[in-house]
Amino acid sequence: MEHSACCGELRLDPDVREDARRRLLSIRGHIEGILRMLEKESVYCVDVLKQIKAVEGALDKVGGKVLQSHLREHVVNARERGDVDQIVAELMEVLKYR
Repeated sequence: MEHSACCGELRLDPDVREDARRRLLSIRGHIEGILRMLEKESVYCVDVLKQIKAVEGALDKVGGKVLQSHLREHVVNARERGDVDQIVAELMEVLKYR
């Protein structure tokens, strides 16, 4: 259900996109660090779990920022555009994964 593909008017704010991209690059580095930890036989389970939780938290922050941008930029204007039902359906689909 890619809304912007049909209409071309709903796009992720460029500043939010860049912030999310930078954060995800950092998360990728963190995941690579976890992978390196797992290559060591001496790694302690709890240390791995802590790092995984840190990555989950960072991903949640990125998701929250993108969701906040979507609410500000698109949801508040849905009635004016006439696509309230589609926007609500999209949000319900996304929120079932959060």
